[in-house]
Amino acid sequence: MPDSTEATEQILATAVAGIGGARRPGQVVMAAEVEETFAAGQHVLVQAGTGTGKSLGYLAPALAKLVAEPESRVVIATATLALQAQLASKDIPAAVAACEEVTGAVVRHAVLKGRSNYVCLLKVRDGQGEEQAALLPETGQTSDLGAEVLQLRSWAEEQAESGALGDRDDAPGHSPAAWAQVSVPVRECLGVQRCPQGAACLVEKSRQLARGSQLVVTNHALLAIDALHGGTALPEYDALVIDEAHELVSRVTGAASVELSPSTVERVAKRCLSWLSDDTGLDFLDAADALQTGLDAGEVGRVTDPDAEVRAAFVAVRDSARAAISGLAGGSDDETERRQAQAAAQEIFDVAERMAKLGEFDVIWVSESDRFGRQANCAPLSVAGLLRNQIFDAHPTVLTSATLKIGGDFTSFAYSLGLGGPADGGYRAVDVGSPFDYGTQGILYVARQLPPPSREGSSPETLAEIAELLWAAEGRTLGLFASQRAAEAAARYCREQLPDRLVLCQGDAHLARLTTEFIEDPEASLFGTLSLWQGIDVPGDTCRLVIIDKIPFPRPDDPLMQARQQAVAEAGGNGFMAVAATHAGLLLAQGAGRLIRTMEDRGVVAVLDPRLVTARYGSFLKASMPDFWMTTDREVAIAALRRLGESA
Repeated sequence: MPDSTEATEQILATAVAGIGGARRPGQVVMAAEVEETFAAGQHVLVQAGTGTGKSLGYLAPALAKLVAEPESRVVIATATLALQAQLASKDIPAAVAACEEVTGAVVRHAVLKGRSNYVCLLKVRDGQGEEQAALLPETGQTSDLGAEVLQLRSWAEEQAESGALGDRDDAPGHSPAAWAQVSVPVRECLGVQRCPQGAACLVEKSRQLARGSQLVVTNHALLAIDALHGGTALPEYDALVIDEAHELVSRVTGAASVELSPSTVERVAKRCLSWLSDDTGLDFLDAADALQTGLDAGEVGRVTDPDAEVRAAFVAVRDSARAAISGLAGGSDDETERRQAQAAAQEIFDVAERMAKLGEFDVIWVSESDRFGRQANCAPLSVAGLLRNQIFDAHPTVLTSATLKIGGDFTSFAYSLGLGGPADGGYRAVDVGSPFDYGTQGILYVARQLPPPSREGSSPETLAEIAELLWAAEGRTLGLFASQRAAEAAARYCREQLPDRLVLCQGDAHLARLTTEFIEDPEASLFGTLSLWQGIDVPGDTCRLVIIDKIPFPRPDDPLMQARQQAVAEAGGNGFMAVAATHAGLLLAQGAGRLIRTMEDRGVVAVLDPRLVTARYGSFLKASMPDFWMTTDREVAIAALRRLGESA
């Protein structure tokens, strides 16, 4: 059998040939870097541009390691369930088949998701209460929700009978409300030992498969939960690969964040009433009103004053939840609803207690939306310590993405993870490049002549510029906007000025449907906000032009970003550059990267914010983007787009 280095090279070459691909130098370099990292027990940051084939670049050395060390385990964590599914259905089978061909060994692999992604057989078979309201027995008919729930229950039984896992991705079409009635939140799970359906639990089956596998694919959120809860969510592992690593801080922050609203407190209190004394139950219900009063008493934004009325409301919710938990204690083991109500009250208590502390490592704030009104939010000031202490200190880790170099180097990204600076020796970093020649395939046009963006919305000059660019590109435009209001205004204007062009706008329909329509109609354009900056892949002539209306700095009233900037400044750093500019640089890199997805793609990225070339921080932001040929001359950009149309 070949040694590890030879095995890595041969597995990679065989897997690439197996999928009909071609050798890519960056992919080969990446595989060697990953193999060295596993062997030396270090960390490596690998920027692998779009088209490099980074999945096989880390899978080949991972499989070589697992063949050489059959008792070891490698975990791969992705940001999205979509990439998780792609790995499980395409990349891993190809790599495992290549590994078997090269070494004769079959590597066992499994996908592991969070609990709520699997059917709960207790809810399906023994559920009472809310899900029964989906049926309308007095008419003999079911509501749309009820029909979905019945279909999901039937499917769940088929899954259990066939030995499948009841994975949400395999379920028939359904709404989030329907799925909530056949799945269970983590805190309300009774545990395999106490659950009447524990012996048949599909979640437990998924974990058993993971424990019996050498290669486990999970997601950033479950990786974060594992770190937060002392390694209880994932099986023990020896090495870690974090794909889409540019998303890691955001995803871990999300997993470590909580929220509290009056409606949530009221709903949980009502669930508990059947088992509480009148006084305890009434106090719990009153706490929801106290929270509403506290939220309404102050301003929207960060909460730092220990004497604030909303903090007193957190204390009231905490104390009433504690009393409810005590009142729910006892009872028999088969009182499922009672135990789940107690778990829900415990979660209310934990969240309210965390908020009431106003801890120095947490950011607490009040937010407001038209749909849900006001609620309290809590997020960690930083996740660097959690990542460093619970993940990086314990496992050699590969972190890879097409966009890790912000401002031209890896320093900003590494600091956000708690890995320190280059001189600290905590990691190696390598940019393996991209197979694309950005300098000849794309143009970066910066509209220097336009007025700087304002809070009043898009200027008439900017709207006219968008319409002219879209005209020159014959549609075929992806518009990335900093706000929904700006996207809608631009869509309205272009529809008026160019009535023969189809302009789709996020919010007109479900985003997946709009994306499909954009792809299927080559002359259509799609305008939208944040989810389009990173979540859309449209190769070919369908996307000839990417418009970015303004530099995507975080909102100036974002309490978490404000707090993080302040913390950096108090430590002697530049809060704006470390937080706001880094955030904007990452999104610019991702947004501009939507243009070139294959070797044949050509086009223009138009940034309609002159600050990219006039502000002092502009060079930092531009260095984060692909190395396009740049111009500030509108006529050059227009002419280039017109030539693309003539040559198509």
